Amino acid sequence: MANPEVRKIAFVGDYFPRKCGIATFTHDLRKAVTELGAECPVVPVDDIEGGYDYPPEVRFQIAEQDRECYSRAADYLNHSNVDVVSLQHEFGIYGGPGGAHIITFMRSLRLPVVTTLHTVLPEPNDTQRRVMGQLLDLSTRLVVMTERSRSTLITVYKVSESKIDLIAHGIPDRPFADPNFFKDQFGVEGRHVGLTFGLLSPNKGIENVLKALPAVIRVEPNFVYLVLGATHPSLLRAEGEKYRIGLERMAKELGVQKNVVFYNRFVDLAELTDFIGASDLYITPYLNAAQAVSGTLAYSFGCGQAVISTPYWHAEELLADGRGVLVPFDDPDAIGREILALLGDEKRRHAMRKRAYLLGREMVWSHVAGQYLASFEQARLSRRQSAKPLAIRTLEEQPLALPRMNLEHVLRMTDSTGIFQHATFSLPNFEEGYCTDDNARALLLMVLLEDLGRNSPEVQQVASSAAAFLNYAFSRETGRFKNFMSFDRRWLERDGSDDSQGRSVWALGACVGRSRSQSLQSWAVQLFHQALPACAETTSPRTWALALIGIHEYLRRFSGDRLVDQMRDTLTTKLVDLYRRTATDEWPWFEDVASYANAKLPHALILSGRWAGNQEALDIGLRSLRWLAAKQLSPEGRFRPIGCNGFCRQGQPVAEFDQQPIEAHAMVSAAIEAHSADDDPFWMEQAHLAFDWFLGRNDHGLPLYNPSTGGCHDGLQENSVNENQGAESTLAFLLSLAELEQLANSLAIGSPIADGPPGGLSGALMDSRLVHAS
Repeated sequence: MANPEVRKIAFVGDYFPRKCGIATFTHDLRKAVTELGAECPVVPVDDIEGGYDYPPEVRFQIAEQDRECYSRAADYLNHSNVDVVSLQHEFGIYGGPGGAHIITFMRSLRLPVVTTLHTVLPEPNDTQRRVMGQLLDLSTRLVVMTERSRSTLITVYKVSESKIDLIAHGIPDRPFADPNFFKDQFGVEGRHVGLTFGLLSPNKGIENVLKALPAVIRVEPNFVYLVLGATHPSLLRAEGEKYRIGLERMAKELGVQKNVVFYNRFVDLAELTDFIGASDLYITPYLNAAQAVSGTLAYSFGCGQAVISTPYWHAEELLADGRGVLVPFDDPDAIGREILALLGDEKRRHAMRKRAYLLGREMVWSHVAGQYLASFEQARLSRRQSAKPLAIRTLEEQPLALPRMNLEHVLRMTDSTGIFQHATFSLPNFEEGYCTDDNARALLLMVLLEDLGRNSPEVQQVASSAAAFLNYAFSRETGRFKNFMSFDRRWLERDGSDDSQGRSVWALGACVGRSRSQSLQSWAVQLFHQALPACAETTSPRTWALALIGIHEYLRRFSGDRLVDQMRDTLTTKLVDLYRRTATDEWPWFEDVASYANAKLPHALILSGRWAGNQEALDIGLRSLRWLAAKQLSPEGRFRPIGCNGFCRQGQPVAEFDQQPIEAHAMVSAAIEAHSADDDPFWMEQAHLAFDWFLGRNDHGLPLYNPSTGGCHDGLQENSVNENQGAESTLAFLLSLAELEQLANSLAIGSPIADGPPGGLSGALMDSRLVHAS
């Protein structure tokens, strides 16, 4: 073993038998490093429930969209006597916005990390840039496979050159052989063979090769084009075999079906090298110039194939100096000309093959593994020299860990009509029917989960039911939502509550600002505009506040909408005027009573004041929320929401019970937004206290969230918890959890979202205690 100090290297990334290029790379690199004497456990990322049937070297699995699982994986490695972690990074294989969940893993890890960057984007979007910046900072060393990627890291991302290792993509070591030796295995003896292999997806440009074939076949009628590889699993799950069928149809329409063979399967390395060996030409017609590296190109080149490729980064470098042929992007004619030119010039083709094979000897896995071990040792030494002692905090100083998102109870409470209002214990209470308020909450939660990358069929099902309920509840004649519906689907009033109006506008705004469903967006835009005017006609400050949060969500996508912007100013002025008329130095509040959903009032002013440039509104929001926080603090320092049995009236004691989940949710949201605006750790303390109330840090020391059912109890009573688990309470808890998960993602990418933080979800940095919880 070249570096005896590095004895145990953990590999993190996709892994065999998952069918993707990163999985193959991780498997092959790990195998080569193991053959040099290292112990190499693997921690793969699973994109399907339960993962794959992994080999024994897999010791711990990460569920792609479960951010807490990334922390657990880091803790596992921290206690596994690992010397170095080899992390494979590609956009799209880790959960969170821009793959931000891997930053949670990196922050929890106490080991040196050598990160292999399979893609280095020269023009990343804001989220990708922030994730990449965090990843580069937290990595001890970086490996790239092309000079172009190395220079991009230095010039675009300002990475020190001394931190980067340039190591070629590894390839199998096989002898230089005549293609005719292998052709009879595939029934193509006596024919010229072109090959493209890899998982099928539209960015591979195979259409352009098919379009080139008619001209090729007129000159070389014995030419056959082999397309080897299964459809990419993600594409297969989303669209089935639609793409492959489209390619096959195109071949028939072009009249080249007798000269094209599709091998629809994922082959192992031994069979793959036989396919490569049987081909006269390897063709990579990729469409993306910024393709940093291609394993399929490296394998074919290193095995001594003549290559025709579009000029993406890896191909430009590898095929320079006559080692291959480059053709313009999206140019079938050029592909056809070069196929004919190489088939018609055996001397040139074989000279090209020989040059490629000789250079490929430096790329065989045994050589590449030695270079990686040198990088691992350098990372180990530099990390040891810079290591600092860990800060230790007691459990009392830390927030409780965020539980796993569990939609069991929401699904239990939802039928094809919508979500039921109430429950008897954990059973839906049919007798009390449905309400618009709760269906708006349910729709909002589903949109937030979609934003978190959890757009499962169950999420879509609940979103569809809730949206359909709101659509049916809305009266186009009055511009108002009905609220209460009986179990037999009869409306119980003509116009619903003011609160249901504001809360529906909030949910609709979130659909506009966040949902990736074009149909849901289009529906929400129309209904949002129809429902918004009625919010200004009410006298309810909570309706104004809820509508303001919905307006902010809407303006995330349509910030130039003047009518909506004017409505924001109108509602903000209403709240500010209400505060001016009522507030005193001792009572800085909007009414002579602090009743329910209290934190929504300052939350709306903080949000609108900040993003509309209204300093007075922002100041009032922060001042009133700080006052409310003091009113909601027990002598022991726990969160104690204002009780609904009497509320908090000016000059009178604060009611201690019943404490309601909607108060805790309102405080979580408002405190996060306040921290985004004010950057005071006090606000993160308040978010932490309010959420921990759900988990048992309350006056009775009893949890309201029930992890076995996924439901949340309806309140904290004077002597116990309310055993019923209704929709409002459950959704209040789950919305709080989703917002804290959004906040953790924002922390990972390092700064607020460019178009403004979503309502109640700040992009601000979290206090270190909240970081620990996430």
